[in-house]
Amino acid sequence: MDGGHLCRRLIILGHLLRTSFGLSHLERIIQLSDPDEARTLFGAKDVYLKLVRDACGVSITARNSMLKIEGGEGAVRRACEVFDRLLGILRRTGKLYKSEVIDIVYSHSLSASGAPPGTRVQPQAFTPRTEGQARYVEAIKADDIVFGIGPAGTGKTFLAVAMAVSALRRGSVRKIVLVRPVVEAGESLGYLPGDVMAKVNPYMRPLYDALGEMMEFSQIREYIERDLVEIAPLAYMRGRTLNDAFVILDEAQNTSAEQMKMFLTRMGLRSKMVITGDITQVDLPGPRRSGLILIQQILRGVEGIRFVYLTNKDIVRHKLVQRIVHAYHVFEERGAGNSRESEKR
Repeated sequence: MDGGHLCRRLIILGHLLRTSFGLSHLERIIQLSDPDEARTLFGAKDVYLKLVRDACGVSITARNSMLKIEGGEGAVRRACEVFDRLLGILRRTGKLYKSEVIDIVYSHSLSASGAPPGTRVQPQAFTPRTEGQARYVEAIKADDIVFGIGPAGTGKTFLAVAMAVSALRRGSVRKIVLVRPVVEAGESLGYLPGDVMAKVNPYMRPLYDALGEMMEFSQIREYIERDLVEIAPLAYMRGRTLNDAFVILDEAQNTSAEQMKMFLTRMGLRSKMVITGDITQVDLPGPRRSGLILIQQILRGVEGIRFVYLTNKDIVRHKLVQRIVHAYHVFEERGAGNSRESEKR
């Protein structure tokens, strides 16, 4: 039996009761396929059932291959939706990862509370922490191409990856593609030791780190093997069309104008792109102009494309990072002012 839309096919043995307070009390029973399916769905020591119970605010009783869910009407319906999605994954793949369960459970509880869905994979972990980050997340939800521009530590990449993982688990996309330019700070891959992957991996490491905050290592490896997640250098995007994908270009300040155009035109049907970068940290060699700087002039005002600018106020790393970024900004402004004074003389 297909796990999709389980709630519409539930074996309902309970009934809707009206309490003396006028509130709706709903009882529903889910009959599972067999004890093995029940054990996987419940989790070790019923840990997954407890997550659903606490997040949705329902009472759950498990007996053999049967689940009984009781509580307020809205709470029971949310719990049913959670089990619907979990069973869909379980019946497609034969397994459930704890990170998947947490993501699904808390995305439903967030939706009920009115908070932005899809921004939290674990409790207390992935909600936007500043107004700028909240605007960034809303833009990613609303528009198909979003540029997140701001200093280090503002969560540009982290939140984009969190949104991508949520989209993949919801089934909104079929694949996540994480891309970075691989030539930074004047280093050419041809002069680095090792084969191609050995050369590329150090540049890709921040993307692996971001994924690692949301997924277990074994799950990342499996997703890569199944081509659900691809992490690749920007040059590997040439000639491709990316359909049904959530594509993130990180460190975009180190793309040339030609590379930026090439990347943006890879976008296929039902896809979303997020481009992140810090225009104060351009490492392109020689006089080459950053594609991220130029693209702001070219695409500003184009419908469906959003530019979100994060500032020092959005830095969520160690408090000293905010002070360091501010000190550099003051120093650079002072230097620019001195240059203008010299020109006047």
